[in-house]
Amino acid sequence: MTTMTDPPQADGFRIGQLINDTRYRSYTFQFIALLALIFSFGWLINNAINNPVLQEVGINFGFLQDQAGYDIGQRPIEYNSQSSHLRASIVGAINTLIVAFLACATATVFGVIAGVLRLSNNWIIRKLMSIYVEIFRNIPVLIWIIIIFTVAANVLPQPREYRGEDAAYSPLFGVVAATNRGVYIPRPYFTEGIGAQEPAAVEVDGVSTLVAQEVTSSANWLIVFGVLLASFAIAKGISVWASRQQLTTGIRPKTWYFTAAAWIVPIAVTLWILGLRWEIPTLQGFNFRGGIVLQNPLLALWFALSIYTGAFIAENVRAGILAVSKGQTEAAAALGLRPRRIMSLVVLPQALRVIIPPLISQYLNITKNTSLAIAVGYMDLTGTLGGITLNQTGRALECILLLMAFYLTFSLAISAIMNVYNNSVKLKER
Repeated sequence: MTTMTDPPQADGFRIGQLINDTRYRSYTFQFIALLALIFSFGWLINNAINNPVLQEVGINFGFLQDQAGYDIGQRPIEYNSQSSHLRASIVGAINTLIVAFLACATATVFGVIAGVLRLSNNWIIRKLMSIYVEIFRNIPVLIWIIIIFTVAANVLPQPREYRGEDAAYSPLFGVVAATNRGVYIPRPYFTEGIGAQEPAAVEVDGVSTLVAQEVTSSANWLIVFGVLLASFAIAKGISVWASRQQLTTGIRPKTWYFTAAAWIVPIAVTLWILGLRWEIPTLQGFNFRGGIVLQNPLLALWFALSIYTGAFIAENVRAGILAVSKGQTEAAAALGLRPRRIMSLVVLPQALRVIIPPLISQYLNITKNTSLAIAVGYMDLTGTLGGITLNQTGRALECILLLMAFYLTFSLAISAIMNVYNNSVKLKER
């Protein structure tokens, strides 16, 4: 008969275990690396503090309140040369966010389409997509930015070619005009809501009429954004309810009309209450006036980043599709699904688990590559705060610190959002 005995007691802790024992070795190396990092940062900060030049001028961000004295072509918010450096930096930051958001969206579209078509059964389409990927991803993005900017400035028509009854060109749908100075599109504005004023009397052909004045308050746009968030929450709730019904009954109820109503009805009512109007660009003199102008530097940067990064995303999409078992496609085809439905309902949802992680890196690359905007005169944050403001004020350390803080914060925000989405599509163990 055998008896249970207590396991032998381990000897006391020894210093050598920090290296020899696998239980402690990783923690030892991490602690050493942390000490080295702290020491490095401390050494850099100490050198900066003891620098004679820095001690003389000090670290002061008061220059942000000084008059900027320079103009910015693409202005998403009100700005002029009399505004402060802080205002100029805000304009540059918004310009950076605009081009980064637009490029991420269009690069994703280009990449998904090219990645799917690279696996097409049509030989010509497959090779054309291969040529696109190989050409655009192997030429520096800066070259593409300059090429597209040069083409837009020299190929698009001049504004005067839109003048007269026998004009060579006419605005698209009567509201969009593409010229060598930029693309002019209608500008939305509100006449009601927060900041609304009494209608002003305007005399037209001897008849006095009341015309609603434009509301310049940004609070109305915040209201619109809030309504869109609410619509998203409602649509998500409808989808969750449908999924629960499917788990309970085995049949998923049709909810597309509820989802469409959740998106359309609230925003339509909100825009009607706020008095949405559109300012149409019109040709006056030698150029178009009114509306929103998307200048050539913005278009060049946007399109170049999109097609360049789209080539990389296409390879990510292709790898994700190939990672899905072929049996999934065969099973879906056996159920009678058409190829397009198989790709959208079966293959791509599973491929997202492979596509999303490298896609995050591509979004971060787009954000950082926007700093190349200075090559074509697009005034982003690097061109304003890290360019003209830095040269005028001589506050290099402060400007660089602010630049680093902005790009780091925005990049971490993108990573956090995409990681949340990645967690929602990854496989859940049961």
